[in-house]
Amino acid sequence: MSTSHKRIWVGVDAGKGHHWAVAVDADGETLFSTKVINDEAQILTLIETARERADEVRWAVDISGRASTLLLALLVANGQRVVYVPGRTVNRMSGAYRGEAKTDAKDAKVIADQARMRRDFAPLETPPELVSTLQLLTNHRADLIADRVRLINRLRDMLVGICPALERTFDYSAAKGPVVMLTEYQTPSALRRIGVKRLTTWLERRMVRGASDVAAKAVEAAQSQQTALPGERRAAKLICDLAHQLLALDERIKDNDREIRETFRTDDRAEIIESMPGMGPILGAEFVAIVGDLGGYKDAGRLASHAGLAPVARDSGRRTGNYHRPKRYNRRLRHIFYLSAQTSMMRPGPSRDYYLKKRSEGLLHTQALLSLARRRVDVLWAMLRDKRLFTSAPPVTQAA
Repeated sequence: MSTSHKRIWVGVDAGKGHHWAVAVDADGETLFSTKVINDEAQILTLIETARERADEVRWAVDISGRASTLLLALLVANGQRVVYVPGRTVNRMSGAYRGEAKTDAKDAKVIADQARMRRDFAPLETPPELVSTLQLLTNHRADLIADRVRLINRLRDMLVGICPALERTFDYSAAKGPVVMLTEYQTPSALRRIGVKRLTTWLERRMVRGASDVAAKAVEAAQSQQTALPGERRAAKLICDLAHQLLALDERIKDNDREIRETFRTDDRAEIIESMPGMGPILGAEFVAIVGDLGGYKDAGRLASHAGLAPVARDSGRRTGNYHRPKRYNRRLRHIFYLSAQTSMMRPGPSRDYYLKKRSEGLLHTQALLSLARRRVDVLWAMLRDKRLFTSAPPVTQAA
């Protein structure tokens, strides 16, 4: 069967329940526009339909997350080329098309048209099993951490309605002992009755570090308030429940972290990444989950740009050399390099020396850290490229 077109572009506005696909030819004319349920059979039918209309089909999607996993997997398995068109691009370019309507069909048309006119969109491929696993584990860890923050905030809000002094005495996000204490003793009257000695013994039986200090501070805070506040009894029960939830959540986070470490260290690059000061297994796993095999980055500058560590020029007329912070970058990747730079800067070594050098040049703390993070991108790139571990001094090359 002869095809009527040499090449067409199919834009897919991806969604959780269904997708909308629009195909355009080389002149930008719409060939078909259809709704596709997020189902294997219907996606395969869409692929076959597109193949029948042209010798070559180029695909473009606006989502590269979980909602489009099945779509991308089937496209790659059938040898189709797919590029990623960012949602910001679709949103801004929609205004250049006729009409003010916002529909899935129009978004899919914009996606297809942009893929037809531009050649700089990043290609998409199905990530390896290791990368997919790390993506799931690191995303789950981020959700658990967010849940932990919410639990702590709710606990502190409840506690301040019982005893403000007890709420401000401890950092419940960093110390486990006070949380363990709240599973049994939440009110000032209960803490005063048990006293320092018996509370210390109770905490020691539950393997709390610094049990005597926790008990002394808690009882001291309880003695500063003799008045029982309204709703104290019910609030105490809620605090008890929140404390148990927080301890259970901490165990889930520990289990998740252990699984992340074990999975990450099966990667051949794990030893190289961990050899760099400030890059532990958790940050290393997040790094691999985002960048994959680094095949999508031409050089270290592209990686720095993706992390938002490469300034963007904003010149106009006589104004030249005007740089500003980029707006489009991966926040998590930037956080990885920033946090690793902050950690390595606190210990003696090349990172701290570079940080102090930048501070002596007049940079603020944040500016010096960002400068160090940008330098570490180049170092990590070179380490992975040459497959060598980090050393405090540059490698010595033998003269020929």
